[in-house]
Amino acid sequence: MVWTWRFEKSDGTEVQPAVRPEEFTTQGDAESWLGEYWKELVEGGADQVILSEDSTKIYGPMSLHANES
Repeated sequence: MVWTWRFEKSDGTEVQPAVRPEEFTTQGDAESWLGEYWKELVEGGADQVILSEDSTKIYGPMSLHANES
């Protein structure tokens, strides 16, 4: 199983992340990574993320902006 993030603008357009993620083997590792780098991702143009396990969407889109849910 591989956990991956999709990075998007607020309109759902995919963007390249400012920080390249590794391949994650657990959901916790993926979420911890996001917790470390979300500010850099926002500064690089990402507004929201979607978490997937292999090809299955787990959740999202989730805003990366601190004042939004």
